[in-house]
Amino acid sequence: MQLYHHPLSLDSQKVRLALEELGIDYTSYHVNPLTGKNMDPSFFRMNPSGKLPVLQNGSHIIYDTIEIIQYLERVAAVVSSSGDETKLSSAQVIEWMKKIQDWNPKYFTLSHVPEKYRTHVSKFLRQVLIARMAETPDLASAYHLRLKDAYITEEKLRDPEIVKRSEEDLVMLLDEVETQVSETSYLTGEELSMADVMLIPVLSRLVLLKLENQYINTRPNVAEYWNMVQQRSSYKRVIGKYLDGWRKHKTLVTTWCLIRFRSLLKKY
Repeated sequence: MQLYHHPLSLDSQKVRLALEELGIDYTSYHVNPLTGKNMDPSFFRMNPSGKLPVLQNGSHIIYDTIEIIQYLERVAAVVSSSGDETKLSSAQVIEWMKKIQDWNPKYFTLSHVPEKYRTHVSKFLRQVLIARMAETPDLASAYHLRLKDAYITEEKLRDPEIVKRSEEDLVMLLDEVETQVSETSYLTGEELSMADVMLIPVLSRLVLLKLENQYINTRPNVAEYWNMVQQRSSYKRVIGKYLDGWRKHKTLVTTWCLIRFRSLLKKY
């Protein structure tokens, strides 16, 4: 079983947390979307959307986050290593999973990235797409759709209403979580579920953007929940080691330097 992902990709974190919590072994392949690696022809043929993560098990390829997690649950449900059966997610858990996945972090995240960096990366990625279109004619139409989407994203980011709506959707989600975790330790009870696996990366994204005081710490129950889930070994392996200390800066600085270098040399 192979997983194509990036440590700071929110959906990748969701799937990797599920893999860790379910105790499933897998082969990890890092694909950095900020440097356009997800646009390489080999990856693009596997997933024309270019989105992460992608799970491959033999000839079976899945790139919808919830579908991947439900597939992993079915794999783990056969029998876990301890001999105990792993239960599939209940209707309540699936409802929460879909609710969390419905919030699209793209515009919210990009609106909090300094414009200088965002503009440079966006221009670089458009050049990558143009280069791949020329190199791989049979994929040109799929690359063109991605290029069109990149221009649409830039246009939408200039619309304050779209960014505002994304923030409002996040606030509604967090307020609902605040109410729920006032009654139970985790989202759907006293044990961690796949709903929590979906939520934890959302909270870590807020921390990455240095927005925890505004969105997490103003909600006491969410803050307590966040402190609790950070103690889990799965969190430490999947998110903590990339979010804490020098590793976070190393990942971001290395990516930025690579983009600048390739842009200067026009190596797309």
